[in-house]
Amino acid sequence: MTEPGARRAGALPPIEQRLREVAQVLAGAPSAVLLAHVNPDADALGSALALGLALHGRGVEVAVSFAEPDIVPQSLAQLPGQHLIVRPDDLPVRPGLVVTLDVAAAERLGRLRDLLPVARTVLVIDHHRTNSGFGDVHLVDPDAEATGVLVARLLDVMGVRIDADIAADLYAGLATDTVSFRNVTSATHRLAARLVDAGVRPSELLGPITDAHPFGWLAMLSGVLGRAVRVPGAVGEAALVHTCVTLEDAAGLRAEEVDSVIDIVRTTAGDGVTAVAKQTAPEHWQVSLRSGGARDVAVIAASLGGGGHSWAAGFAHRGDYPSVIARLRAALDAAETAGGAGIAGP
Repeated sequence: MTEPGARRAGALPPIEQRLREVAQVLAGAPSAVLLAHVNPDADALGSALALGLALHGRGVEVAVSFAEPDIVPQSLAQLPGQHLIVRPDDLPVRPGLVVTLDVAAAERLGRLRDLLPVARTVLVIDHHRTNSGFGDVHLVDPDAEATGVLVARLLDVMGVRIDADIAADLYAGLATDTVSFRNVTSATHRLAARLVDAGVRPSELLGPITDAHPFGWLAMLSGVLGRAVRVPGAVGEAALVHTCVTLEDAAGLRAEEVDSVIDIVRTTAGDGVTAVAKQTAPEHWQVSLRSGGARDVAVIAASLGGGGHSWAAGFAHRGDYPSVIARLRAALDAAETAGGAGIAGP
């Protein structure tokens, strides 16, 4: 078992070794609490449910949970394994094994981070390059396009058959985290084909996640897109495109509708950076960043206390909207002054 924080002390062991180590940890666990990050997306919740179904099928007592919101997002309510979801207040006070999935830092667990110091073992399964190294045992691979990819490989090592329900959970995260398979290798397409062969119906599965917005979403988009600003030369020779979604804009809409804005705005950015600031409370913002391809927004987000992937990342900010953009532009300028560090992607 790896000592807490040891992942940062040197090179990671080969992925095959880590998969075997994690499989051994899970094989000896009579119970497990599986945690997704706050406001879970399809990869976080789907990975947790897929692993939960596999462990439950082997007789393990499983609880899947997340801190916020209080219920499963409507767009993810059709994912198999919902019966395993437990409200935070009903989780064991001192769990033996806690498994975090798609969680780059303990802070992303919200109030459930309090379970980490009292758990006997904390296993971290994640694919974010900015993972902070929290926990005791680590299955962290930045080369994996989604956390679900790591779960699929882990289930193979454990000898678990990926049935239609597990496949659906994995496919949902795989399709959404890769932006409909834009950022993938041939191996990921082979995994997707395997999941479809197991029984996934992509159109039926992804429709509620990506293509089911209420009519009020259009009015919100009208205002938010109408105030978008393009700043030429803010990212080297490329542009920064930014806008915000205020509490008034988001009134009556689900988080899914607000989260979808970034993927519309990003289509205008070219090789630059897109930012959408989502107001979560007075003076509180969650900022989503997207890269046009040549810029590494994970490094920028990390410099602002956040993290993510080279093409999709984010950070939190306290203040007004102009201060959000001022802080972001300062980070972009600092990276450019440093000779492009954090700007040029891999």
